[in-house]
Amino acid sequence: MSSILEEILKSTENLLEKRKTLSSEQLFRRHARGMPLPPNFAAAITRVTENDKTNIIAELKKASPSKGIIRQNFSVVRLARELAAGGASALSVLTEPEYFQGSLRNLRIAAANVNIPVIRKDFIIDPFQILEARVFGASAVLLITSALDKRRLEQLLQTTEDLQMDALVEVHTKEELDTALESDAKIIGVNSRDLSNFETDLNNTINLISEIPNGIVKVAESGINHTDDIESIRKSGADAVLVGECLMRTSSPGDKITQLLLSNSD
Repeated sequence: MSSILEEILKSTENLLEKRKTLSSEQLFRRHARGMPLPPNFAAAITRVTENDKTNIIAELKKASPSKGIIRQNFSVVRLARELAAGGASALSVLTEPEYFQGSLRNLRIAAANVNIPVIRKDFIIDPFQILEARVFGASAVLLITSALDKRRLEQLLQTTEDLQMDALVEVHTKEELDTALESDAKIIGVNSRDLSNFETDLNNTINLISEIPNGIVKVAESGINHTDDIESIRKSGADAVLVGECLMRTSSPGDKITQLLLSNSD
């Protein structure tokens, strides 16, 4: 495990403990049970689109440990609405505050301003975080295999199922893919970014996606900047791609996502 990942996980643990002292898990559960079902994430990212366009999960990401500030003007309302109008099948919202400058507030705002599913992207290590995600409007959460042992991964998958949510289980290696499959993950995302050094390798994603069995939703994550990238991933069998940085760095993210969609249709 990389030192930066260790740092992020330690920070996550500390912040989580503070939030637990301020919020009642029992209250969160009661609130979650009374909420309407969120939009279906799995269905949204596997839908058959006009002209067979690849489904895009558009990410709202202000900063990252490797790139620093990615987007200064970060209006969550405007970005969420613009990306949805541009054709995003779902939104991914960073909620990690220290290294990615995200927040649960951003998640709530995004979910309240679009009709498409929203996934909480964070370093999920505890069922409490999934409860938070549900109450703040998420349809799904990201579970990073490299940050979890198999037992904890299975526990978190069960929590998402209990809350009628989806989980995008992220892998980067064949060993992690095997763990995800053994844990009965229904949606698997292959991250082209190696969290041990933050380098990206799109070929690794393409190769691993081709090894995911039929019947499991396949998502390609990170390092996707051009229509050629999407086309290569599409041929490997991916149902959807998660695109963040190239959208956040452009002045008109909605126009950019429309361009990507139009360029990768048959």
